[in-house]
Formats: sequence, structure tokens, C-alpha cells
Amino acid sequence: MLVKGYTHVYTGPGKGKTTAALGLTLRAAGAGLKVCFIQFLKGGTSAEHKMLKKLPGVTLQQYGQDGFVGRKPAARDLLAARRGLAALRRALASEAYDLVVADEICVAEKLGLLQLSKVVDVMQEKPPAVELVLTGRQAAPEIKRRADLVTVMQEKKHYFRRGVKARKGIEY
Repeated sequence: MLVKGYTHVYTGPGKGKTTAALGLTLRAAGAGLKVCFIQFLKGGTSAEHKMLKKLPGVTLQQYGQDGFVGRKPAARDLLAARRGLAALRRALASEAYDLVVADEICVAEKLGLLQLSKVVDVMQEKPPAVELVLTGRQAAPEIKRRADLVTVMQEKKHYFRRGVKARKGIEY
């Protein structure tokens, strides 16, 4: 449906990168666009997964383990990231989707689970009419340079600093 698709990067140390990608997914689905939402490093089910699965025209794919945060990457994480990259390439090449989201791909690259050159290759392979979103903290300068839109989420204040734990329906 899109005539021209652009590449977005949502990065930075603040909250809201995945949330922004989810918001764009909701808007696209509401407009009748087909969306493939691919998550790197994340597994399990959260509130957004339940809704993404119910949205017409939205496909959710996860390539990670539940509870990845706070531990060092293992061999299974490397394998999952590589499978996720292959799925991302397939989703883009299929041209079956108007919007493709690669959630946390920048973190997977930063952790060494994906090579920067491979992520850049995917960005270059994006078909002209597909919108591509890459999220994650510490996006590499090369990724940001090649994107058409870069949003940096900057934390100014966060209740986590006061000991508030992640809350269902708000943070997960």
C-alpha cells in the first residue's frame, strides 16, 4: 500500500522505544497495512503480545528467551538472533508486509549477537515500498546514519530509580 517506505531508528537510554514501534504498528494495522513485528532477545508473553496476535494483518515473531535481561548472552541467544535476522530478511524480501519492525535488533548487534555489517545489509535490502523500524538502546552510528528517521529516547526522570518495579500493562 505504501508508495515509499522509510527506515526509522528508535534508540537511546530512555523508556519508549518498543512502545513507539507498537504505536506505529497499531496505527498501520488500523489503516489496513500488513505488519511483521519481529522481536530479538525477547520471548514469552506480555500484554502487548496478546493484543498483537489479535490485530488483523499483524504477524508477531519472537527470537529470544524470556528473561534475557540481566544475564550474559549464551549460545542459544546467538542462534536465536541469527534466526531472527533470517526471518527479518525473509519478511522484507517477501514484500508481503508494508511495515516491518525489528524490535531490539540494535541491542542484539551491540551485544555481538549480530554483526553490524549484517544489520546494515538488511537496511540496504529493504524494498522501496516497505517501512522498516529498528529499535534498541545504543544503536550503532552506522545504523543511525543510514536511517531516514532517528528518534533518541532520553530519560530525564524515571520511577524505576525510586524502586518501582515493572508493572504489567505499563512496562510489559
